[in-house]
Amino acid sequence: MHRIDPDRLHPLFDTAATRRIERAALEACPPGTLMERAGLAVARLALAVAPHARRVWVACGPGNNGGDGLEAALQLHRRGVAVQATWLGRPDAAPADARQARERARSAGVPFAPGVPDDLGPDDLCIDALLGIGTAPRSGGPAPAPALHALLQALQTTRAPVLCVDGPSGLLADTGSYLPGLAPDRPPASARHTLGLLTLKPGWFTGQGRDAAGTVWLDGLDVDTAAEAPSLWLGGAGRPERRPHASHKGSFGDVAVVGGEGIGARGMGMTGAALLAASAALHGGAGRVVVALLDGGMDALTIDPQQPECMLRRFDVLALEHATVVCGCGGGEAVRAVLPRVLAEAPRLVLDADGLNAVAGDAALAALLQDRERHHGVWPTVITPHPLEAARLLGTDTATVQSDRARAARSLAERYRCVVVLKGSGSVIAAPDRAARINPTGNGRLATGGTGDVLAGFLGAVWAARPDGEDAAFEAASAACHAHGQAADCWPAGTALTASELARRLASLHG
Repeated sequence: MHRIDPDRLHPLFDTAATRRIERAALEACPPGTLMERAGLAVARLALAVAPHARRVWVACGPGNNGGDGLEAALQLHRRGVAVQATWLGRPDAAPADARQARERARSAGVPFAPGVPDDLGPDDLCIDALLGIGTAPRSGGPAPAPALHALLQALQTTRAPVLCVDGPSGLLADTGSYLPGLAPDRPPASARHTLGLLTLKPGWFTGQGRDAAGTVWLDGLDVDTAAEAPSLWLGGAGRPERRPHASHKGSFGDVAVVGGEGIGARGMGMTGAALLAASAALHGGAGRVVVALLDGGMDALTIDPQQPECMLRRFDVLALEHATVVCGCGGGEAVRAVLPRVLAEAPRLVLDADGLNAVAGDAALAALLQDRERHHGVWPTVITPHPLEAARLLGTDTATVQSDRARAARSLAERYRCVVVLKGSGSVIAAPDRAARINPTGNGRLATGGTGDVLAGFLGAVWAARPDGEDAAFEAASAACHAHGQAADCWPAGTALTASELARRLASLHG
């Protein structure tokens, strides 16, 4: 058993792949073996995360996830822990292994209770063994809805720490969204741990899954998963690019930031977005950074005194063909006029924000984006939408995107033939014809204006420093997302995160 390290790559397996691994293991082992291993693993982790728990309550569903919980209750009872189990199954309908686990627990004297203990608190521990990766109890028909909902509600609102057995019950293991009617009203009120059995599941690391799962652990139960290809990957830190002594500013590429619409007829100016992207590119190690502000932006701000290294250029004299271009940050309506040239000439393009909105609303621009692979090689574009921008690009709504973030990212990658960074909790990095990655870093501190502009500029710098290659864009996107999120994870407690300070801190986390 080990805790999941966000700096390492980890394979993720969806429910279908996990079921195949489980079936093969069950055929190779004597009856009950896997459940006994699972129960022991749960008990060991319970003792590790709550060694001084006053009491452990185990909520068990009627299927095999409940059987794992019953085995854990038995193991804890044998070790002298004050344990209490609630089981929603029926002896005449339970799977054979779960029925055997119940009989073993009762014979050993494990106390059973019909419902939730009255006075659970921070000194106790709850074990969620209701559904696991199942969307409903797997055998014997559904548990009585009121009873199941009462236990789920108790687990979601308790002040006691919660250990989830093979996933938080009610959360879809493949997507990170909840079953209808089972989503909690607010984030968990107490610490959460999730023990993956056999495999790690993608839904625990994206969408609502990160809050629900908390700290994730894995016990493979001595089962070999090599015969099954991972469905996705949980991304690691990436490989920093070594900087030889005999380097010069041209060794690490030029980044050209195109955006920052000036104050126009609408009375709005967004030059700051482009300057944040440029600052992130500088601190990300780009050899040179140039900025082309659009539609009056040059008149509004002729120089940034805090970033004198940024060189300002008019867009019409910008040498796009020699740079990694970051386009769209604060571009407003003005970006539409420059996008045809950007899409046609930029050999490497990070397209963000208003650049994406322009593509979503213009079929001709969308066709130019789709055609870039034919003119500039494999994956010459990285797009960085948030969920609303992704919905516009796919012609759907935000709820649909968020209901299956990995699928939405893959759909965008295939439609536009590019690398996609679908931002949000557990950002998804996808590219055509390969397994997607989920970024494990970042937190709610990033929910502030300008952090997306910082990511776009930083990504441009990371990509610019890499040699051409099929995986250059994908690996740059993964590394940039990881460092961007890690900066938020390392942010000093009690200090507000601002985009400008985030840009400056990225240098210490990459390269």
